[in-house]
Amino acid sequence: QVQLVESGGGLVQPGGSLRLSCSASGSIFSIGAMAWYHQAPGKQRELVAQISSGGATNYADSVKGRFTISRDDAKNTLYLQMNGLKPEDTAVYYCRVSAKRGTYSLWRDYWGQGTQVTASS
Repeated sequence: QVQLVESGGGLVQPGGSLRLSCSASGSIFSIGAMAWYHQAPGKQRELVAQISSGGATNYADSVKGRFTISRDDAKNTLYLQMNGLKPEDTAVYYCRVSAKRGTYSLWRDYWGQGTQVTASS
């Protein structure tokens, strides 16, 4: 099995910064694309940013220029640097990781447990 542990959420004032981390562990042979999603109360889960195994990134329009996604493959860890946080960024943030458990295994998506981010004065 593959486990994902998220950390770094919290309460910040508007304009503040947070850095989220998502560490993968367990039976991992290879990790592919990784991504961050968020889900606000009463709304659907939405893609915030994703990064390919080769390092290509893309972002939701609402976070472009403020958020930066990155990965450290040596540590099997995904990051999201969030600057200039706005009240509308308030949500639970989830990481998603595509991984294989062996050479002949299928790619599967795994999700973290979520971490709350709140931007409020």
